[in-house]
Amino acid sequence: MNQAFLFPGQGSQFVGMAKDLFDDFQFAKDRFEQANNILGYDLSNIAFEGPDETLKQTQYTQPAIFVHSVIINDFLSNKGILPVAVAGHSLGEFSALVSAQVLTFEDALSIVKVRANEMAKAGDLQPGSMAVILGADLDQLETICNQNGIVLPANLNAPGQVVISGEVDAVADAIATAKEIGIRRALHLNVSGAFHSPLMAPARVPLLEALDSVNFKDAIIPVYQNVSATPITKADELKTNILKQLESPVRWAEIISNMNRDGFTSFLEVGPGKVLQGLNKRILTEHNSSSLGTKEQVELYV
Repeated sequence: MNQAFLFPGQGSQFVGMAKDLFDDFQFAKDRFEQANNILGYDLSNIAFEGPDETLKQTQYTQPAIFVHSVIINDFLSNKGILPVAVAGHSLGEFSALVSAQVLTFEDALSIVKVRANEMAKAGDLQPGSMAVILGADLDQLETICNQNGIVLPANLNAPGQVVISGEVDAVADAIATAKEIGIRRALHLNVSGAFHSPLMAPARVPLLEALDSVNFKDAIIPVYQNVSATPITKADELKTNILKQLESPVRWAEIISNMNRDGFTSFLEVGPGKVLQGLNKRILTEHNSSSLGTKEQVELYV
């Protein structure tokens, strides 16, 4: 079976995430212990106990989702369930790089730590916001984003579902324009910055330094990357694209369509939540998608 693993990004977190895995599996405990040492704080306590206001902060959300996703990937790998291609939504691309053996867990988490902290700092330095636009076609989206100031598509998630990102006032004006032209739904997202937009530029140099500090290997399987929506295996290209992703849109709908075109009809969402499974239903008419994020789900699957 041509089975692909998909790894979720920010927004899939919840208080209590991965606790069932931690309680029952030593390898999950080991991953959290590694993470706590790399991060310099108790990630397991934040993931398991919250509070939600803390877990939602970018600097904690990103490591928590990454570690949870890798633990599920570990479980599947231990059972001989391996992907033939991978993709990750935004942050999830780092989990995908671990699955494809481009980065070690430790190196990837060290980068995620820097990425999360620097994105949070960029959000404080240049306040921005994001909003989801439902039901707009491409022409309408161009009209919506034609504002004074910076606002542009950031997550091209599925037909009729796009997230825009940019300066606070420009995003507010874009939402108002969307409502004026009859868009079904346009609402602010509770995020701490204008992710995947030029407002993340202050994070670029620290992220590049983090990327340069670790060893990237060629992928053992294709990685469909956010900025290209195409399968990549070469280490230098994977590294270049993961940096570009910081300020570029996530072309998720194209990624899934291209994977399907290339023969992938079975998708496993590996990590917390069911966001990507839901997007698949909007992108593809025929597919087999499952979400594996809990002990019960993975044990039933295997």
